[in-house]
Amino acid sequence: MDAALLLVLWLLAQSLCLSLGVPGWRRPSTLYPWRRVPTPSRVRRAWVIPPISVSENHKRLPYPLVQIKSDKQQLGGIIYSIQGPGVDEEPRGVFSIDKFTGKVFLNATLDREKTDRFRLRAFALDLGGSTLEDPTDLEIVVVDQNDNRPAFLQEAFTGRVLEGAAPGTYVTRAEATDADDPETDNAALRFSILHQASPELFSIDELTGEIRTVQVGLDREAVAVYNLTLQVADMSGDGLTATASAIVTLDDINDNAPEFTRNEFFMEATEAVSGVDVGRLEVEDRDLPGSPNWVARFTILEGDPDGQFTIRTDPKTNEGVLSIVKALDYESCEHHELKVSVENEAPLQVAAPRAKWGQARVRVRVQDTNEAPVFQENPLRTSLAEGAPPGTLVATFSAWDPDTEQLQRLSYSKDYDPEDWLQVDPATGRIQTQRVLSPASPFLKGGWYRAIVLAQDDASPPRTATGTLSVEILEVNDHAPVLSLPLLGRLCSEPHQGPGLLLGATDEDLPPHGAPFHFQLSPRLPELSRNWSLSQVNVSHARLRPRHQVPEGLHRLTLLLRDSGQPPQQREQPLNVTVCRCSQDGVCLPGAAALRAGGAGVSLGALVIVLASVLLLLLLVLLVALRARFQQQSRGKGLLGSPQEDLRDNVLNYDEQGGGEEDQDAYDISQLRHPTALSLPLGPPPLRRDAPQGRLHPKPLRALPTSPLDIADFISDGLEAADSDPSVPPYDTALIYDYEGEGSVAGTLSSILSSQGDEDQDYDYLSDWGPRFARLADMYGHPGLEPGTRWDHRARDSLSPGAPPPRHRGWTA
Repeated sequence: MDAALLLVLWLLAQSLCLSLGVPGWRRPSTLYPWRRVPTPSRVRRAWVIPPISVSENHKRLPYPLVQIKSDKQQLGGIIYSIQGPGVDEEPRGVFSIDKFTGKVFLNATLDREKTDRFRLRAFALDLGGSTLEDPTDLEIVVVDQNDNRPAFLQEAFTGRVLEGAAPGTYVTRAEATDADDPETDNAALRFSILHQASPELFSIDELTGEIRTVQVGLDREAVAVYNLTLQVADMSGDGLTATASAIVTLDDINDNAPEFTRNEFFMEATEAVSGVDVGRLEVEDRDLPGSPNWVARFTILEGDPDGQFTIRTDPKTNEGVLSIVKALDYESCEHHELKVSVENEAPLQVAAPRAKWGQARVRVRVQDTNEAPVFQENPLRTSLAEGAPPGTLVATFSAWDPDTEQLQRLSYSKDYDPEDWLQVDPATGRIQTQRVLSPASPFLKGGWYRAIVLAQDDASPPRTATGTLSVEILEVNDHAPVLSLPLLGRLCSEPHQGPGLLLGATDEDLPPHGAPFHFQLSPRLPELSRNWSLSQVNVSHARLRPRHQVPEGLHRLTLLLRDSGQPPQQREQPLNVTVCRCSQDGVCLPGAAALRAGGAGVSLGALVIVLASVLLLLLLVLLVALRARFQQQSRGKGLLGSPQEDLRDNVLNYDEQGGGEEDQDAYDISQLRHPTALSLPLGPPPLRRDAPQGRLHPKPLRALPTSPLDIADFISDGLEAADSDPSVPPYDTALIYDYEGEGSVAGTLSSILSSQGDEDQDYDYLSDWGPRFARLADMYGHPGLEPGTRWDHRARDSLSPGAPPPRHRGWTA
């Protein structure tokens, strides 16, 4: 019984091992003779899973996709699992598997445009976790659906084409995309034009989207821009659609010629003016404004042989502006008739129609005005010899009046003559000199003198012309050359010693009347040529040498100098030459006779004259100074004697009476206090304007009075002498010294008015003032002085009848 039990247990173990697929256990073939034992080289078909397709956007979830199974164990003895994107990798949870049945489920909606396939790994394990099968691949392919509309790359496509373009001309290309599978009809796109203006002038290629012209008739002047509505559809044109627009612009060509708005224009212009506009020529052109096909160009074909007119184009209005470039003349032509044509900058298309009014007539009427005179030659150039005397004719600068139909007279005048050298005849324009023009004038530039002359008519208003007169001052050979001092003042007595004496000359004349100078020994003295020789060094210098040994000492030569002017000027000039004994190197030896003789150069007589003139001048200056000094001393003594007895210093230093306290214009009498300090100019003294001109010589000094009886005569004669002296200041008049201002509380001591207030005054108190007032006390307060002979009016009353009254000369106390 034990043996039987053991056999049962063994059989159960074998069956269990077979059901669980325990490795190493082999099932006897005799038990299952109908089954084929797999060979190791082949994989079981049940474990190989082909790709699984599933449509995107599946709505019924969870959706079973496939069931995988292994035949290694019985049902319920295998555990299935999957791994990969959509399971345990992003996006997670899309797929799942029943671990016991092996069924794979779709748990989320798929989007092919995001992920078009999933690659998973499938596993089969026994209940103990041991691998029953090798891992196998599970590929899930997402099947596309037409869930995306096509889209244009732009909302509006633009293109340009010339007007009049031939059929088939490329314009532009429309482009679109579709997010669906390009391998399916879901992304098969087709293009079309939904709308365009009638007639249909454009077409689109349904596959490429190229837009082209289909027929003639594109005219920019009729329609400049075309708007097309485009459509694209998937599913080869039967699926979803999208729209866009195409804007086609026609480029202009010169297919319209410009035309005048009328065939004849009338204008007016004023004569004698230029650079002004006369009128405008209106044109029309249908081409694009601002383009070369529209811009007009005008040409004057006839009627302007002298080129007096021109036509420019207004860039804004395209009108032709007729202007005058050369002044018109009413007297020459009253009317001008021009033939004008117009065309564009760009050439006209061959097939374009010709303009009806491509040419026009322009009639211009000239208005007469008062024109300015015209000089016959302007500027006028002439020449005149320098130093021309007054009255020499320079030129006749005449003008003519263009207004031949108006009787007008012309007058001439100077406008610019800085040296006031010229005189213009106002009736004829004849110009002559009125004085000699200085060669050193700053207005003589380059030998030319410039003046401006005006010619004016007598119209209302008058017109004036300006003429320029240029006078070339011709150099005249009026100066002979002058010998300049030699650079070396000695000559060696031997001809072969020393460099000789270099002589130079100068000339005040300008070229060509100056150098080259010709040096020559005077032909009047033939012996000079036998003893001396002159050799030319350059155009202005020559060298003097002895021909043979000459005695030492001073030699007087005479040279003849001649310039190169026409006619030439020449001059004989003496030359003193000192000859000395020289060493071998040509230097005068000390103590030689040459050193004892006079120097070479200017003659001795000339030096004596110069020295005598200087001495004479110094003597004259000394005499004038002595005379002036003597006159100052004589004036300083005055009328009252010596300076120590001069009462002016004693009185005037203490008080100066002017015109009262408010008078600020009193004469400065400080000069009267110190007359010797006056600075008198040399020569005759200045004359007074209020003095008689016949009394120019001052009277000799008189002796002082010795008694009071002679004082009145002394004063009267002194005042008369002062009034008659035209050179002695101050200029005493009643208008100056009798005016004492306003508001003064002091009385006056003036001799002119003293008779009004000092009749009863007593001057005896002057004797109490000291020795300086002793003379005044004697004059006014002396007991022997008779009534009527007191100072001023009393002395004046005692004068003889007919004598002039005494005038105050500044003795105001």
